[in-house]
Amino acid sequence: MALVEIDGIEQARALVGRAIGPCEWREVTQADIDEFARLSGDDQWIHVDVERAARESPFGGTVAHGNLTLSLIDGMRRELIASRGFRLGVNYGWNRVRFPAPVPAGSRVRASAEIVSVDEVGGGWYQQVTRFTVEVEGAEKPCCVADSVGRVLVGD
Repeated sequence: MALVEIDGIEQARALVGRAIGPCEWREVTQADIDEFARLSGDDQWIHVDVERAARESPFGGTVAHGNLTLSLIDGMRRELIASRGFRLGVNYGWNRVRFPAPVPAGSRVRASAEIVSVDEVGGGWYQQVTRFTVEVEGAEKPCCVADSVGRVLVGD
């Protein structure tokens, strides 16, 4: 069950500026990283070569791909925010995505959210920008800060 449930555009607007979360911790395993490398084709040693990363990486071991961290937001979003009262909702993209800190293999991450804006864009569509901040357990800086842009269609 989500921490916040939105029923319609007015409830979404009422949440602008409010902190939501964090969600539950999720472990990022070496198997997760390896599978993402296989699917994406990004098999850089810093992600998949455990021995070399232990010797040569400034992080002391393998780390998750930034795009893996970004993609985890979609699952964590469901723990944070549930929406209903719309005909349709679509992912419109991302604004400003940053990876200030690494996600070491075996670490745990969780996300918090803040609805930044809800604006009418015409034809019954509204655009919602939600800032997600993902943290690594015990780390000083977040590992990802990204603004998700979604669009919802209202009406019958």
